[in-house]
Amino acid sequence: MTPQLDFFSIVVSDMAASVAFYQRLGLAFPEGAETESHAEAKIPGGVRIALDTETVIKSFYPEWQATADGGRIGMAFRCAEAAEVDSVFAELVDAGYEAELKPFDAAWGQRYAVIKDPDGNGVDLYAPLS
Repeated sequence: MTPQLDFFSIVVSDMAASVAFYQRLGLAFPEGAETESHAEAKIPGGVRIALDTETVIKSFYPEWQATADGGRIGMAFRCAEAAEVDSVFAELVDAGYEAELKPFDAAWGQRYAVIKDPDGNGVDLYAPLS
């Protein structure tokens, strides 16, 4: 059997802030997820996105250390069109999230941008250029 992608895990320092950020990108977490130490959102195809607090990770991996510069995950959100990359990016910046790369037309044929989540992880936004 070939392994199938099933789960993305993101280590978070502030569950409420992270749930709010990812809800703005369309992930649906159960009610009350912002007060939990582990929360999951299912996406089409059955893959799950999990948010786990640093405390959860340290409960089974006591030597784990948080880093100040993010790098806890890698994730990209596909937008329907180039204009949506710009509007979603602007909405997130207006909401107080940090821009890493402003939207641009990439040489590989995409409108592309990177916004940082509450823990400093870069979250890519992209759409094919027409």
